[in-house]
Amino acid sequence: MNLYLYRDKDTFFHRLDPRTKIFLLLTIFIIATMQEALYGSIIIMLLVLLHGFISKSFENIGRIWFILVLIFVFSTIVWTLSLDGRTYLFTGIALEPILFGMATGIKLDAMIISGIIFLTTTTNEDISLALVLLKIPYRLTFAFITALRLVPTFVGTAFTVVNAQKSRGVEIDKGNILKRVKKYIPLLGPILLLTLRYTVQLSMALESKCFGHSKKRTFYNGCKFCFSDYVSHLIFLMITILCIFLKMKGYFKLQGLLM
Repeated sequence: MNLYLYRDKDTFFHRLDPRTKIFLLLTIFIIATMQEALYGSIIIMLLVLLHGFISKSFENIGRIWFILVLIFVFSTIVWTLSLDGRTYLFTGIALEPILFGMATGIKLDAMIISGIIFLTTTTNEDISLALVLLKIPYRLTFAFITALRLVPTFVGTAFTVVNAQKSRGVEIDKGNILKRVKKYIPLLGPILLLTLRYTVQLSMALESKCFGHSKKRTFYNGCKFCFSDYVSHLIFLMITILCIFLKMKGYFKLQGLLM
């Protein structure tokens, strides 16, 4: 089972410079945060899904579909109960908060999906190199990359412990939900111990290699801008400026919403 999100595909977005991908991710985040109306969030979501289709990232997106649905439903309920509007459907419930909640849920999902697509099309090594080239201190870059690797490491450790217990005859997956939860609770001990052991080994490896002694670092992989990167940067910049201009003119705003 592949616990990492990156998929080695030959697509247009895989071939882009990692700095271009970071700029694309920031562009999607900026545009998504401007949306209040439902139609704007739907347009952003459709563009993000098109991005995912071209980059062949639907496999990873499908792994978190349940979380995306929960975010959409939770956002719709919370904002419906928290805000007020002018068009009442029935007592205490207005149409505008429902639309705002749906728009908020969709744009949050769009940002999460765009992050998944970024990790699907970019290796951790390329992300690290791009951040260093963007003048981010290497210590912060290393901490960020280590955090990205922590979740797959933790999940992989959990799979190892669970399979080890199954090989010893422990029937973990049998019984109702409460019985299964009770069987998994004792496994938290070895999972945490193995994770702590990994952390200690990582710190010892860093100390043995004099981490942080040299400020100038070299990388095995290299990256440089090509024509498609320059064109992509220009397109992303023009889209961002256009959306900011439309936002200042009053577009993307939900009419009738009472904060």
